Amino acid sequence: MHGAISRVLQTALLLVLMPASAPAAELPRSGNLVFDRVIALVNSEFHDETALDRFNETAKKAIGDVSLTLPQRSSIARVDAAIDRSLASLQASHNGRFKPDTIAYFELSDIFRFAIRNDLPRLFPPKGDVSYPGIGLVTHMIGNKRFVSDVYDGSPAAKAGVVMGDEMLSVDGLPYREIASFQGKVGQSVDIRLRRRADAAPTSIKVAVERLRPLQTFEKAIENSIAVSERNGRKIGYLRFWTLSTRDGLDIVAHALSDGRLSGVDGVIVDLRGRWGGGAADAAELFVGDTPTFRLIPRHGQATLANVRWRGPVVALIDDGTRSGLELFAYAMRINGIPLVGQRTAGALLAGRAYILPDDSLLEIAVSDAVIDDNVRLEGNGIAPDIPVDLPLAYAAGRDPQREAAESEMLRLLSGGSSERSVRPGEPPPTR
Repeated sequence: MHGAISRVLQTALLLVLMPASAPAAELPRSGNLVFDRVIALVNSEFHDETALDRFNETAKKAIGDVSLTLPQRSSIARVDAAIDRSLASLQASHNGRFKPDTIAYFELSDIFRFAIRNDLPRLFPPKGDVSYPGIGLVTHMIGNKRFVSDVYDGSPAAKAGVVMGDEMLSVDGLPYREIASFQGKVGQSVDIRLRRRADAAPTSIKVAVERLRPLQTFEKAIENSIAVSERNGRKIGYLRFWTLSTRDGLDIVAHALSDGRLSGVDGVIVDLRGRWGGGAADAAELFVGDTPTFRLIPRHGQATLANVRWRGPVVALIDDGTRSGLELFAYAMRINGIPLVGQRTAGALLAGRAYILPDDSLLEIAVSDAVIDDNVRLEGNGIAPDIPVDLPLAYAAGRDPQREAAESEMLRLLSGGSSERSVRPGEPPPTR
């Protein structure tokens, strides 16, 4: 459908492979291989040279504050903190270090697999296929409590009945750890202790542990998110883009819109509250493009879907998980007059690249700026919703007021309400 050009564009917001020249000034050095490699890579690759003086001063102070060369285990935490503090001084998105005890490490390793292709067979033998033991959920700390923030559609956690807002108490009687809680348990079930309401007694749920391959898990989640509900005699479709970085995610949605579950709906809610961005820069053309839908019909065999455009009403969901390629998607929706419901987007639109460090952790660096036509920058700004709706996470019990508001807005549009919005200061006007 999107063809070879879009396959190339799919990594355009994530991978920029031409390195910048390193500055001539002597770089801060600590003697710690990991710390010093981070300093060297940032100075060589970070897109904004004007931020490097601040970064290097922060790094020098970090070297003075902690003993980075100490061999004791306790020094690892000090090195980690020094690296995090130095990267934070860049004051930009798409900069971070990720360790193999986090889900993000595995998901980003799969998303950036081309950039780190030479390291993959060693990190994930024998063929370099990225995978990790898990149940398909993400958590978020609020104070000293941990809550389920996302449950991937179709995942073992979703099938077992875990929902957004559940307080995560333990896994097999021990504190929850993103990777360690499931290590060595693939094919088995774990006992998850949860609290669904603040005043409720804990409950136990058995969840099967699977070996998850990140991009395949995201494709499965996109496909399993597709749903149709009926309200006031209207059929409302829904789909969630967890990321745009998968190989076939857009095709899954295109087929659902053309002759699948969404083909007979009256309107579609597009959920851009993602996990990661990335992906094809023209992804939003599924909903806002002008190219007509068409098929290739051969003399023999079945017709091939070549291009899909949804022409009916659309409402989009956004929040601070709408970042990078998904944020560009949301911007395309905005300038085409499609209502945005939820919370302000992340303000994280740069191009990043990944590097493997000496301790096998993964470093992401923003290697290119991203500026939209008319000198619009989403980095550091984000996109405000047309219909602001908060989503309190703690003890939400799976209730999603943002999605409910999007459905109400869709019903309004279907009943003849206008989709035009007032333009905020500094924003481009809608073109449709």
